[in-house]
Amino acid sequence: MPHYAVICRDKPGALQTRLDNRDAHLAHLRDSGLVFIAGPLIEDGEMRGSLVVLEAPDMATAEDWAANDPYKAAGLFDHVEIVEWKKVIG
Repeated sequence: MPHYAVICRDKPGALQTRLDNRDAHLAHLRDSGLVFIAGPLIEDGEMRGSLVVLEAPDMATAEDWAANDPYKAAGLFDHVEIVEWKKVIG
């Protein structure tokens, strides 16, 4: 099954929005059944984005997953990019 990297950058100064919605976001990661690997992007010791690699049948499924992320609903992200990703090592 193909992999898709969902690369999200938070809006500046939005750490509290991230923290307030973290439990719902983690439930979305856990319950979707699509997540291969995931974690926050760190800048200056602070969470400021997300990297999620999905195992999904197609780009439309990855886009739907990203559209339903509670962080998106909360308006956390400044930018989201979804690209197909190929695992080579690991």
